Amino acid sequence: MKTKLLFILLILLVLPTVSEAQCAMCRAVVESESDGKTAEAINNGIVYLMAVPYILVAGLFYFIYRKMRG
Repeated sequence: MKTKLLFILLILLVLPTVSEAQCAMCRAVVESESDGKTAEAINNGIVYLMAVPYILVAGLFYFIYRKMRG
């Protein structure tokens, strides 16, 4: 049990470092382009990724609401 907990803690401590590196790479790509198409594509991707959890949660609340109403 202690080994699993230590492994999970180690993974959680390492992952933020990896994600910060990816953000710096995206920023470098966006800053190196002059036409702005890459920046627009990255912004659209962020919006799509952000919208999916909200849609799922809204759907879940809708089904709970319908279940409670009858």
